[in-house]
Amino acid sequence: MTRTVLAVDDSPSIRCMVAMTLREAGYQVIEATDGQEGLEKALSHPIDAIITDQNMPNLDGLGFIRKYREHPSSKGKPIIFLSTDSADSLKQQARDAGALGWMVKPFTQAQLLAVIKKVLG
Repeated sequence: MTRTVLAVDDSPSIRCMVAMTLREAGYQVIEATDGQEGLEKALSHPIDAIITDQNMPNLDGLGFIRKYREHPSSKGKPIIFLSTDSADSLKQQARDAGALGWMVKPFTQAQLLAVIKKVLG
């Protein structure tokens, strides 16, 4: 069974790298350019995991996670939080909002795959 990952990031290069890496590993990828579009896609498509950036227009990563977690369909869906900021306070806010994991940019393709495999089993 193919797993579907939603990649939410306003950077086309990050979205492309995430999508290409995951597709080559056999995952389906849905892309969104900001938190608002990510929320719409997360609620209208069957997804197995989410990777979201923090700093985006319209709705940032923390706002996206909080709004998504208000919906029953989000239960059990792992969310990986991406940021260039590695501050413990932001990590705690992400956990409190409902993120399961954290990746600091920049990251390698191997790191990305390891995290996705870990959260999806």
